[in-house]
Amino acid sequence: MAVMTTAAPVAARGRRDGVRRPRYGDLRTALIFLIPATIGFVTFYLVPAVRGAWFSLTDYSVLAPPRYVGLDNYERLVQDPLFWNAMKVTAYYVVMNIGLQTVLAIAIAVLMQRLTRSALVRGVVLLPYFVANVVVALVWFFMLDVQMGIVNVLLEGVGLDPQAFFGDPALALPTIALINVWRHMGYTALLIFAGLQMIDQQVYEAAELDGAGPLRQFWSVTLPLLRPVLALVLVVTITGSFQIFDTVAVTSGGGPVDATRVIYLYIYDLAFGQLDFGYASALSVVLFLVLLGVALLQLRLTRASESDTN
Repeated sequence: MAVMTTAAPVAARGRRDGVRRPRYGDLRTALIFLIPATIGFVTFYLVPAVRGAWFSLTDYSVLAPPRYVGLDNYERLVQDPLFWNAMKVTAYYVVMNIGLQTVLAIAIAVLMQRLTRSALVRGVVLLPYFVANVVVALVWFFMLDVQMGIVNVLLEGVGLDPQAFFGDPALALPTIALINVWRHMGYTALLIFAGLQMIDQQVYEAAELDGAGPLRQFWSVTLPLLRPVLALVLVVTITGSFQIFDTVAVTSGGGPVDATRVIYLYIYDLAFGQLDFGYASALSVVLFLVLLGVALLQLRLTRASESDTN
């Protein structure tokens, strides 16, 4: 009995208020689990990024060893009209894609929140996101074909002229943006829907007691409380939109007359088409800095860490 009464206070001192103190064994176990992810990050992200930054300062064509040229590639970039056109086209695409995708995703999320929370509905909304981008692009490419596409058949059926959706400079980029909106808006809507689930319903009840209608509740309650989630969604979607490549490569190939030549397609053509890896690496570094700046500015402007109803 004496041993038992002595051990009890010792065990009690090992944990205070039911909180278990961290042990070095737990830290060692956590580090072991982090090793595979760390190796993958260093191998597939950090090392290629450092090598790319180095190649951006060289004249490198794979067929010969890299030759250091300093900032020549960046000086060439400033005077390259194709680069500026690619950035303009990409920015135009991002504005169209993000604007329409965000509005539709918020509308879908709010409708799911108010009308139904069925898992089946969520699965149907998310279904296009599970289809590979290349497959989606090919399906829409054939559906919008100017001669045999079902969309143009329907247009002719109602008395309208068929449209060269991927052959008209004015239609090609908006068409690609709409395809990607169709594929990604379900995923974006579910992210926003998850944010709506975290809003306390008592806030809506208080707003209703104050006489606020559905529209007023949306502007004064829902949007302010969704600010952190919307900031995350915008950063992810804008970063992804700047990296558009596969849909353009499959459908328009950058044409017509460079109307859809986005920056990723231009970098790919420089590296693997013209074997100008040094200049392509310089463009990649600039694109990384642009994305980093956009993300930081966006997080600051949206005040991602704040959520209020003011």
